[in-house]
Amino acid sequence: MTRCTGPRSAGAIHPLAGIGCPGFAREFEVDLGESMLDMVIVELRMIVVMVATGGTTQWMDPESNGGGLLRPTWTLWRREVVRFLRQRNRVIGALLTPLVFWMLLGFGLDKSFRLIDEVGAAGESVGYLEYFFPGTIVMILLFTAIFSTISVIEDRREGFLQGVLAAPVPRLAIVLGKVLGGATLATGQGVVVMLLWPLIGGFPGIEAMVLSVVCMFVMAVGLTALGLCIAWPMDSVAGFHAIMNLFLMPMWFLCGALFPVSAAPSWMAAVMYANPLTYGQATLRWTMSGAASPITPAMGWAVMTLFAVAMVAASGWLVAQPRKNGS
Repeated sequence: MTRCTGPRSAGAIHPLAGIGCPGFAREFEVDLGESMLDMVIVELRMIVVMVATGGTTQWMDPESNGGGLLRPTWTLWRREVVRFLRQRNRVIGALLTPLVFWMLLGFGLDKSFRLIDEVGAAGESVGYLEYFFPGTIVMILLFTAIFSTISVIEDRREGFLQGVLAAPVPRLAIVLGKVLGGATLATGQGVVVMLLWPLIGGFPGIEAMVLSVVCMFVMAVGLTALGLCIAWPMDSVAGFHAIMNLFLMPMWFLCGALFPVSAAPSWMAAVMYANPLTYGQATLRWTMSGAASPITPAMGWAVMTLFAVAMVAASGWLVAQPRKNGS
């Protein structure tokens, strides 16, 4: 049931709820029993109906307190987070799959890769369990961020996305809501796994842990925006998976997560240096363990941030363009 939190006013009837409401500047609440999808649809329909009936749209003005960008961004971000948390199999799969990779490869190759051509902060050789751990977190970021954008295809098929596009809200809000939602989920899962790091590589300190979280979030923003760029033109989930297997998984394999750049052939090393995820992975490894790398921390932060900004800008441009079917 949808209800208005303000006093009733005669002659101002909310067309969805059937109860009096003085205007859409009031906040509407939705009972917890309703689905998150219904709650978002209600909020977006309120905007559409308000514009159609000639009501006040001051709260949609970017200069007003409500903000024409902040409210729809917050609504879509909240929908992403709540929907993810309600899908327990998705939460479990996103966390356990990279951990299984880490345990199988880490324990299986730990002795074989004892002499890696990268050293820790103390100048000791790095075992594979320790070396592969930051790469596992990058895999979690990649899987969660990319798969969160599959919902774009599902929303279009269910008709929800068409409703969002028809609402008089900036399309940048769609981009920010999806990107920040996916990045939040990916970073949260990365932080959960990172809590195991003191048992493997020692506690790096509060400052290093905070920098690691920031690094994960910046990477997650770039990866989610990249996934949005891939998913937006598509109408098929199967096609999205095909692109992921062809493009995104090699992007992770060639980021230095499995083996250092210095151990790769020259042609492969060139590909790895052209991979923006390589710089994010190297920066995360440095923040967690202080491990030496040919990629300096300043270079890593710069490339990683530029990648995130470029992907958000590209996804914003893509969403603003009309699709072939006119949507």
